[in-house]
Amino acid sequence: MAAGIIHPDGPLSMPAPPALVVHIPHASLIVPSDVAADLLLKPVELERELLVMTDRYTDELFALPSSLATTVAFPASRLVVDPERFTDDEQEPMARKGMGVVYTCTASGQPLRRPPSAHERQRLLTRFYDPHHVALTTAVEVALAAHGTCLLVDGHSFPTHALPYEDDQDPDRPDICIGTDASHTPAWLCDIAVRAFEERGWSVAVDRPFSGALVPTRFYRKDPRVRAIMVEVKRGLYMDEQSGARLPRFDEVRERISGALRAVTAGATSRHDGS
Repeated sequence: MAAGIIHPDGPLSMPAPPALVVHIPHASLIVPSDVAADLLLKPVELERELLVMTDRYTDELFALPSSLATTVAFPASRLVVDPERFTDDEQEPMARKGMGVVYTCTASGQPLRRPPSAHERQRLLTRFYDPHHVALTTAVEVALAAHGTCLLVDGHSFPTHALPYEDDQDPDRPDICIGTDASHTPAWLCDIAVRAFEERGWSVAVDRPFSGALVPTRFYRKDPRVRAIMVEVKRGLYMDEQSGARLPRFDEVRERISGALRAVTAGATSRHDGS
C-alpha cells in the first residue's frame, strides 16, 4: 500500500498505484558524449542512424496520466545499449546481426562501434541497462501488490519501409502491430487490443512486422499475473520520416492511441474482475 499523506484533519490514503505499466524503451535520442566518442560514425552519420533507429515521440504518443499508468522510459538511445535485448548474446537472436544488447552494427549492417571488451560491455550494462530494468521490475511489482495483476504495454514505432536489418521485408505494412508473448498474452487480451485500434480506423496486424512483448526477467514465464502486449505504431502516421518532424495530425494520432490504450486497460481490468 502507498504511504498515507499527513493532513490536518488526519491521514489521507494515497490512491492505489495503477495496474497498467507503460514501457518506452526506444524513444530517446540521447547518446552521452563519452559513449559517442567510442562510435565509428561521423556526426552526420550518427544523426541519420538516430533518425531511422529511434522510436521518436513514442514517449508522447503513449503518455497517460499517472492515475492510469506508471510509465518507465529508457533515458538513453538504444545505440548506447538496447534495454529490450537479452544480456546474454547466446539467448539474443539479434546478436547475430550485430544488434544484441550492445550494438556493433548499424541498421544497414555497417560498423557502429568496435566489439566492446567484457569490461566495457559490463560498464555500459551497469550504467544504463541494469538501473532501467530495476525500475521496470519495481513498477510491475508495485502493480501486482496493489491489484494482483499487471498489464504491461511495450510502446514502439516502426518505419513505413523496412530497414535492411529487419526480417520482415513485406512492403505491405499495417498501421498498428500488436506483439504477443505465448506465456503472457492471452488470446482475449490480443483480441481486445486489436479491436481497440481497429475501432479507431487503423489497420492492425498481430506479430507483424515485429513480434513479442517484453516482460521483466523476474516474471518472464513464471508469473501469469503479468499480462503483456507490444504496440507498434507506423511512423508515417505521425511524423515525417525524412526529417523527424511531427506531422500536423500528430495530436490526433496521440489522442486515438490514448483512447485505444484506455479501452485495452478497461477490457483487461474487467476481465480480471470477472465481469
